[in-house]
Amino acid sequence: MFYVHWIFLVLYTAVIVIAMIRVLMDNRQPAKTMAWMLVLTFIPLLGIILYFFFGQITRKERKIWQHSMDQLTKRSMLEFVEQKRLHLPDAYRTLINLFMNQNWALPFKNNEAEIYTSGYEFFPSLLMEVGKAEHHIHLDTFIIVDDPLGRIVADALIDKARQGVEVRVIYDDVGSWKTKNRFFDRMRAEGIEVYPFMPVRFPVFTSKVNYRNHRKICVIDGEVGFIGGMNIAMRYVKGFGKLAWRDTHVRITGAAVYGLQRAFLVDWFFVSQSLITDRGYYPASRVGDNDCLVQIVTSSPTSLWPEIEQGYVSVLASAKRYVYMETPYFLPTDPILFAMRTAALSGVDVRLMVPYETDTKIVEWASRSYVTATVKAGVKVYLYKAGFNHSKLLVSDDAVATIGSTNVDFRSFENDFESNAFFYDREIALKVKTIFLNDQAESVALEDVRNLTHRSFLQRLWESMVRLLSPLL
Repeated sequence: MFYVHWIFLVLYTAVIVIAMIRVLMDNRQPAKTMAWMLVLTFIPLLGIILYFFFGQITRKERKIWQHSMDQLTKRSMLEFVEQKRLHLPDAYRTLINLFMNQNWALPFKNNEAEIYTSGYEFFPSLLMEVGKAEHHIHLDTFIIVDDPLGRIVADALIDKARQGVEVRVIYDDVGSWKTKNRFFDRMRAEGIEVYPFMPVRFPVFTSKVNYRNHRKICVIDGEVGFIGGMNIAMRYVKGFGKLAWRDTHVRITGAAVYGLQRAFLVDWFFVSQSLITDRGYYPASRVGDNDCLVQIVTSSPTSLWPEIEQGYVSVLASAKRYVYMETPYFLPTDPILFAMRTAALSGVDVRLMVPYETDTKIVEWASRSYVTATVKAGVKVYLYKAGFNHSKLLVSDDAVATIGSTNVDFRSFENDFESNAFFYDREIALKVKTIFLNDQAESVALEDVRNLTHRSFLQRLWESMVRLLSPLL
C-alpha cells in the first residue's frame, strides 16, 4: 500500500506538470495562463478535472472549418461582386476591411431591419416567417427548451416539414442539456434534420464542453434572417424566476441574409459533414436599392484572431462622440478594458449597461472590480433594474451599431462560437441608440447604488479573488 501511495503521487504530479506545460505552450493571454496555473497548483484533483473539462484548446477543427468556409465563401462572393454602386463609409472602411480580411465577412447593401426588444415581439414574427416558408428553414440556436414555446416552435417546424419544406436545426449540446432527446427525436421522426453541436460524451469528449455554439441564427428561404440574443425558451416571454428577461433580436431582409446563410451552412457542414452550396439557397434579394450596409460577423475558438473582440476595440478606438454598450456579463479582456478606458479618457461618452441582478452570482461578483476600473476612467455605468437585461448591443456616433450573441466577456470573445450583425446605417444606429436610452431610463447609475460604491474590505477582497477566475468563467 505504501508503494501504491507513491505511485499515485508520482502519476498525479506528472499529469499536473504536463497540463501546465500545455497551458504554457498554448500562448494564451498571461492573465488566463496564470489563472490556470493557480488552479492547477492550489486546487488538487479538482484543478485537473476543471482543466480537462474547460481548459483545453481545440484547434483540430480548424481545417474542417476552413474547407467549408472556403467553399461557402465562393458562393456568397458571387453575390457580393454582383452588387452595384457599393459605397463603403470612409469612417468605418478600416473596420469593414478588418472583418473581410479576418474571415471573409462581406459587406452587403440593400437591406431592411426590424429590431425586437422582447419575446412578445420576436417570437410571433419568427413563427409568421416560418409559416410562410416555401423552400427551407435553417435554425441555429444555443438553447431550445422543451416548454410551451419550444413545443410551439417545434410544431411549426414539423408542419412545414410535412409540406415538403427542408428544415435543418442545430442546437448546442451543452446549452440545451436539460432538453430530453425525445424532444429532438420527435422532430427527426417527421423528417427534420437535427444535429447537436459538439456533443459532450464523458469521458472521451469532455474537452469540448468549453467550446460552445452560442449563436442564434434563423434563415428562411434565403430571404429573411434573424440574429440576436434570444434563445427559444419561455423565459423571454414570462421571465425567469422573479426576473423579467429583456433582450434584443433583429429581423433582416435583403442581401445581408447571404451572410447569415453562410454562417449557418458553415456550422451545418461541421455537424453533418454535408456541404450545401446550391444557388437556390442564395436567391436574388427583393429589397430595393438602398445604402443600408450590413456585415454578418462570426467568431470562434478555431479562428486565428478574435474577430468580434477586435471589432469592438476598433469601434471604441475610432469613436468621436459616444459609444453605448449593453451586456449581461461584463468580464472584459485586457484589450476591451484598455479601449474603453482610453476612449473615456479621450473625452468620448462611453456608457456601459449591465443588469442590476444577474442569473449567475459568481459572474456578478467577478464583474464588479472590472466595472469599478472603467468608472475610474470616466465610463458611465448603469444598472438595469426592470428585470434581467440579456441584451448584447453596441452603438456609436449615430453611424454604426451591432446586435448579436456576443457578451463582453472572455468566454464570448475566446471560447464560444458567436455571431453579430454590424450595421453601417444612420437610421438603424439611431434606433439602437433609442433602445439604449429607453433602457437607461429603467436603470440606476452606479454611483447612486450605495451598497456597490461603499463595499466593505471583505466584499472587495472576495470580488478580487473571484476576478482571478474570470478568464475561466
